[in-house]
Amino acid sequence: MKNIWIIAKRELGMFFNSLMAYIMIIAFLGFSGLFTWFLGSDVFFIKQASMESFFGIGYWTLFFFIPGLTMRLFAEENRSGTIELLLTRPVSDWQVVWGKFLATLILILIALVLTLPYYFSIASMGPIDHGAVWTGYLGLILMSAAYISIGLFTSSISKNQIVGYLIALFIGIFFQIIFSFMAGYTTGFGGQVLDYLSVSTHMDSISRGVIDSRDLIFFLSLAFLGMILTEANLEKSRL
Repeated sequence: MKNIWIIAKRELGMFFNSLMAYIMIIAFLGFSGLFTWFLGSDVFFIKQASMESFFGIGYWTLFFFIPGLTMRLFAEENRSGTIELLLTRPVSDWQVVWGKFLATLILILIALVLTLPYYFSIASMGPIDHGAVWTGYLGLILMSAAYISIGLFTSSISKNQIVGYLIALFIGIFFQIIFSFMAGYTTGFGGQVLDYLSVSTHMDSISRGVIDSRDLIFFLSLAFLGMILTEANLEKSRL
């Protein structure tokens, strides 16, 4: 655990030293605040105390932002050759993956914590479903964990950050859009499988204030799979 935290602190420092963290947080707060308060189905438009607008824009903003955060985590080290130096240190591949994963997740958590004033402000305007708000935040965290692991994997197989970003987006689009679209035109067991693979299905379920074990299993399994593939790719690079 100590090695994981050392790597996580190193990566967090690199996020903030390169201004990437500040850019991501400011952009996330800007987009989410704009759509929550002023554009589209904002709280004034729907005329009720609800965080639905925030979770809707957060769902898409994080989808595009997370690959931008993960694209350099391995790709830059692959390009510069520092990955070999890192892997020769007394740390396991699994610790390296966990450290980078944890650093990115902490950055996402910081961004989400900074949106809590939205919640308190909206709650002061009228009755709000507090349970749905907290499960909505949980849904964004779980979704972020899944996409972080995908981003780590695509970064680990590329020496080019842009390529890593585009591959992560390409894979993510299937879970974000395509599986849900295909499920609408597929019946029977195939349709059920496609629907289960859709992130929107699980986010809709969680945002209603219900924590279903199937939703937790989906996000955690996807995150774990991405990390396993990343670790396997690092192990391959040692050979």
